[in-house]
Amino acid sequence: MSDLLDTVVTAHGGLDRWRSATRLTAEVRAGGALWGLKGQPGVLDRYTISMDPHRQAATLAPFTEPGLRAVYTPDRVALETVDGRVAEERVRPRESFAGHTLETPWDRLHAVYFAGYAMWTYLTEPFLFAEPGFTATEIEPWEEDGETWRRLEVTFPEHIATHSRVQTYCIDAEGLIRRHDYRPDVFGAADRDSAHYTYDHRTVDGLVFPTRRSVHLTDEHNRKVAEPVIISIGLTDITVSS
Repeated sequence: MSDLLDTVVTAHGGLDRWRSATRLTAEVRAGGALWGLKGQPGVLDRYTISMDPHRQAATLAPFTEPGLRAVYTPDRVALETVDGRVAEERVRPRESFAGHTLETPWDRLHAVYFAGYAMWTYLTEPFLFAEPGFTATEIEPWEEDGETWRRLEVTFPEHIATHSRVQTYCIDAEGLIRRHDYRPDVFGAADRDSAHYTYDHRTVDGLVFPTRRSVHLTDEHNRKVAEPVIISIGLTDITVSS
């Protein structure tokens, strides 16, 4: 690993502890302007995510209504009843975003795919970057709010569903991820990054997770546009099974 990646992984609990984890769960509250823009207001107001930390697979429950859960993998998304009956499903879900822009409405399965891959990658960072197929390179630092953050440019392998192949992470003096920049492919062509901030880091069973997140558009200088908040995420009751 690069020096900076090693620093970040260590600050978040270390690879040995991460690799012993077998399951992650958390209570999630999500808001922001995106869901109304996509025609899905309130779709992710409150749910529990349960996920495999080492394979892209997650469930979100309840999803949109009591007794219904969402199931995510990169190759298939579905809505199921609690007894496993499939209500809706879509294979090769990434293809359903072809031709989309930021303003294109989504259906519920679009929301499942987006939330599934996004939350899985957020909760596996930065340990994911040490896996085979990833490239992590330190680039020039970033100054914001009187702080200088080191930056890690990460290239994701093709088999990982994520926002975009190349993403940038800003790292503070303690080795914690504070800002994450990307341009989501599912929104179509974009001329500015999304700036994704993390706050209130907590240690849970030896692993460190931010418990608050907010995503903003950026201006022509890559500075955060404060309003509107595009996505907000709050996490509580995080558990790590080993």
